[in-house]
Amino acid sequence: MNLIILDRDGVINKDSDQFIKSPDEWEAIPGSLNAIARLNQAGYRIVIATNQSGLGRGLYTLDVLNQIHNKMIKELSEVGGNIEAIFFCPHAEKDNCTCRKPRPGMFQNIATRLGISLANVPAVGDSLRDLQAAIVAGAQPVLVLTGKGRKTLTQLEEGFQDVPIHDDLATFADSFLKERGEQA
Repeated sequence: MNLIILDRDGVINKDSDQFIKSPDEWEAIPGSLNAIARLNQAGYRIVIATNQSGLGRGLYTLDVLNQIHNKMIKELSEVGGNIEAIFFCPHAEKDNCTCRKPRPGMFQNIATRLGISLANVPAVGDSLRDLQAAIVAGAQPVLVLTGKGRKTLTQLEEGFQDVPIHDDLATFADSFLKERGEQA
């Protein structure tokens, strides 16, 4: 299966230390939606895996999260892209759940629901916890330097030397498609 897992905040849309709490606060990173559309057109299915602890903290409701995602899906469809599924962890860190990245539960849920192995599946994120969850789940971690990516780059330790690094989702898509001999 041609699958790519993306984190949301800092990869697809601009991130905020105050959380994205409304559709008005959700703003696509330039080029990210077109990158998803290009990956779709090359036959790749896109799934999002995102921590949304703002739910557990009471900063927004599930209805508001759905409105944010609807805005993202609408803007993406306007450029010919599609997200197959959105997996999210609603828990705060104190809840000690298994689905909150850096734990692999959300990735394992994706694999189970889609009936696939995550071996060689790119998992694009901007934080160390995104990379850690991907590694533990057996996916291929990819770092983008948008969002928290530049800070994350300074935190990389041993075991992360082979993680591909890209400026943003658009440059990841270009490189990924070029490596596979597909149109970028």
